[in-house]
Amino acid sequence: MSFLPAGSYREGDSVLHKMDSFCKLLCFLVFLGAVILSSSFAGYGLTAGGLLLLIGLSRVGFEAALSGVKQMGLFFALILLMNAFFFQTEQFWWEWWIFRFSEEGLIQGLQVVLRVAMAMALGNLLVTTTSPMEIVGAMESLMYPLKFIGIPIRDVAMILGAAIQFIPTFSEEAEMIRRAQTARGARFESRKLTEKAKSILPLVVPVFLGAFRRADELAMAMEARGYRRTKGKIRHRSRRLSAADGIGILACCLLCAAEAVL
Repeated sequence: MSFLPAGSYREGDSVLHKMDSFCKLLCFLVFLGAVILSSSFAGYGLTAGGLLLLIGLSRVGFEAALSGVKQMGLFFALILLMNAFFFQTEQFWWEWWIFRFSEEGLIQGLQVVLRVAMAMALGNLLVTTTSPMEIVGAMESLMYPLKFIGIPIRDVAMILGAAIQFIPTFSEEAEMIRRAQTARGARFESRKLTEKAKSILPLVVPVFLGAFRRADELAMAMEARGYRRTKGKIRHRSRRLSAADGIGILACCLLCAAEAVL
């Protein structure tokens, strides 16, 4: 392979790579809260600026950070049009049948698209700068209080970590199936929605079948290696935080507070 599919961990020595995995996961959640709280042009500009700064600090490049976002162009266009034509408002530019094209609906659609796009970019930054095992450890630490109510946090973290690890595999497999279907005459690039819908079905079914097959193979491999559910006392991991970890958490908290005010 000459390329890394979306969601793959990329080794590096950037500031984000050196940060503690638990702090990165916490910063991701706080930054995601700031994205959700964004409701003005100044707020979106602030979060977009912070996201661009993170991409620069990560040194993974815009191509890796925005790889999943570019593939969702049709979905974003659909969400934008649905909000623009079906948003309930008293003031609209023009009306026809059940469609009401309004400025408020257009703004609402742009906000939804921006939030989802920035959330996906943040997720890409997290998984490309953090190894799967570190993500599992960070999730386990984050869910540590849940063990007091009987939730098997280590098993849950292991399941989430396995799911994250399979994201690049499914992305690569979907791309291979898409190329095979294109060679057989599927028209994924067609401008007609009916042709696109017909071409998506032969792509979705093999991906789901492959996911079930890989899940079954993983379960059999774990059982053959003697995996059993975690029992007994779970030891809480001690972490040594650096100055970059503290600055990152503080910056994300300040950003979230600023978005709540704007």
